[in-house]
Amino acid sequence: MDFKINPYEFGERPGVKIPSPIFLAHLKEEGIRDMVSKHYDLLSQSSIKHLFPPEAEDLEAAKQHSADFFIQICGGPQYFNQNRGKPLLAARHGAFKITPDARLVWLKCYKDVLISLNLPDEVAQTFWNYINPFSNWMVNTPNK
Repeated sequence: MDFKINPYEFGERPGVKIPSPIFLAHLKEEGIRDMVSKHYDLLSQSSIKHLFPPEAEDLEAAKQHSADFFIQICGGPQYFNQNRGKPLLAARHGAFKITPDARLVWLKCYKDVLISLNLPDEVAQTFWNYINPFSNWMVNTPNK
């Protein structure tokens, strides 16, 4: 697996290729929900925990929304669109100051989760190849 984090220049919005449906086929919906939950649990203990809901109920709702998005983007049911409307994720995250450093923390937490899942290399890689450039789209504040 190549979980190298692509370099980032502020304002860069690279093309993004959605993950192969093999990711959903391998993990199933429950596996994606579990992966997202583990990711948020790591984030809530990280240096960027201030970007995530401190209350357990609100954190669970955020996990649900994120899992719905990833299930949908991996070829599953359109849960996110049905429950939240079009993703428009850069706009939804606009209220939060997301820096290039925060992007690195977010990606490193996903890297740790993906490694812990012991997925076949090609399955994990297709998801990583999506979230790595996708993460650039969420950065909206330069590092200080």
